[in-house]
Amino acid sequence: MMAIAVSTFGGIQWNGKNFIGNSPTTTDILGPFYRPGAPMRSNIIPTNSTGIPMNLHGTIFDENGEAPLKNALVEIWQCDENEYYDNTSDNYLFRGAVKTGNNGKYDFKTIVPVPYKVDENDDSSWRPAHIHMRVSVPKNQDLITQIYFKGDQYIADDTWAATPEAVNRVLDIVKNSDGEHAVTFDVVLRKEYPLDNNVYDKITGIYDMDDKSNIEFIKNDDLLFIKRNGHLMEGLRYIGNNTFEGGIGNPKVTFELLEKNGTMAVVSFNGKSISGEKFLKY
Repeated sequence: MMAIAVSTFGGIQWNGKNFIGNSPTTTDILGPFYRPGAPMRSNIIPTNSTGIPMNLHGTIFDENGEAPLKNALVEIWQCDENEYYDNTSDNYLFRGAVKTGNNGKYDFKTIVPVPYKVDENDDSSWRPAHIHMRVSVPKNQDLITQIYFKGDQYIADDTWAATPEAVNRVLDIVKNSDGEHAVTFDVVLRKEYPLDNNVYDKITGIYDMDDKSNIEFIKNDDLLFIKRNGHLMEGLRYIGNNTFEGGIGNPKVTFELLEKNGTMAVVSFNGKSISGEKFLKY
C-alpha cells in the first residue's frame, strides 16, 4: 500500500457573519447510533413530538472554503426530547437526509436537542445536547461531525465538546425572522485522498483481535467503518502511511500486509493497542 501525504490547511477568518476560509470543519465521533439509509427528508420531527422546533441550515463548501458543493448528501441524527435514539424502528425517528442544491445549501427542520445520560447509574456520564452529521460528496473527504450549543452546562466536562477542535462547532441558537429557533452551520470539507479499491479489498473483513474480540472493517464511500458487537462504532478517514483515523479521541488503525496475502490491523485507542489478523473476507 502506498502512503499518501496529507497537506496542511490554512487559517479561517470571521467575516462578521460566519467563519470563512480554507480550514476544514473538524471531525467528531460517529457514536454508536449511526444508521445508514435514513429517509430523504428535510423535516425529521415526528407528528407526536413535544420538542421545541428548530431550523438547522447552512452551506457545504469545498476544501478552499469558497465554492459551494451541489449534490452533497447531508445526513443528521439525534435523540428525541426524552433522550432516546431510535436505533431499530422502520420510521428512523429523528433521522433524515437531504442533498444540497446548486448553491450548496441544506435545510432541516428538527427540535432543539437535549442532553442525555450515557449511563443511568453514573451522574458524570452526561453528554451535552448535540446533533450528529455526516456529509458525503465525490472528490471530497466524507465528514462525520457533531454540533453543540452555547450555554450547555455539560460542555465543559465533555471529552469531545470541550476540545479546542470543537470550538467552531459550539453554536448559538437564535430566533429567525419568523420567531423560530434556528442554527446556522456552514461546513468546509477536506480534499479526498482516495485509496484504490484493491487496497480496500485487502483490508476489509473481520479480524480476530488479541483481546479475544472480533472487529469488522467495512468500506462506505471513502470512509472505513468499524463494526463491533453489531454496531457501527466509528468512521475512519485515510491519513496516509496505511493508517486510518477516527474522530476526536478515537481510534487510529494501521494495516500491514503479511505474507500469503494476509492482513494485520493494529488499533490504537486511549494509549492502548490491540492487533489481529483478518480471518474472514467478503
